[in-house]
Amino acid sequence: MRLPGMSQPFLLAPIAECPPGPPGAQLRLAVLGARGVGKSAMIVRFLTKRFIGDYEPNTGSLYSRLVHLDGDHVAVQIQDTPGCIQVQEDCVQVLDSLSRCVKWAEGFLLVYSITDYSSYQFVQPLYQHIRKVHPDARTPIIIVGNKADLLHARQVQAKEGLQLADELGSLFLEISTSEDSQGVCDVFQYLCKEVSKLQHAGSTDRRRSSIIPRPKSPNMQDLKRRFKQALSSKVK
Repeated sequence: MRLPGMSQPFLLAPIAECPPGPPGAQLRLAVLGARGVGKSAMIVRFLTKRFIGDYEPNTGSLYSRLVHLDGDHVAVQIQDTPGCIQVQEDCVQVLDSLSRCVKWAEGFLLVYSITDYSSYQFVQPLYQHIRKVHPDARTPIIIVGNKADLLHARQVQAKEGLQLADELGSLFLEISTSEDSQGVCDVFQYLCKEVSKLQHAGSTDRRRSSIIPRPKSPNMQDLKRRFKQALSSKVK
């Protein structure tokens, strides 16, 4: 499915940089995909060169940014995963190497290049691995077809990406990191909002489960009976 209400690249208000200050929440995102699909470039585009730590592509770096989301200061952490993962027969073993990152993250971007069909084939097993670690269907996962500007080299049609997303019950969007910085920002913006919703829902569930049921009022007739029995035993 496409992002809600959008048949073309959707438009949301871009995430604005916040003044320094203590964050009110923390969102943990991971960008996953095969080599050369543009994961690192997407992250750098979103961060607009205002990130904490040195940028080293394809090293599994963790970046942070303080953003303004729905009136709150939110610390967004983005895990840039290594691009050495390839589709192989022992794909499950390859995916297991990412388990720590998958367990850590709360929202995911699965990126493939429209110019590389093998990167598209990697999306489904990666999605399935995430669902094993996060069985809660509410965990947000967005499938992103990158390099949409390279139409002359296209190997994956848009309808294939949309069909895969529909089969997996995920969201789908094609973007061009090199030519559409707003589209990149929109993808992260939407993912941040979905993770934030999930966090709020989880905190509400925890509050409900922590409420101790009020004990039932004692039966007054039973108390009187016990009191009389206690007096009778003392008299004897």
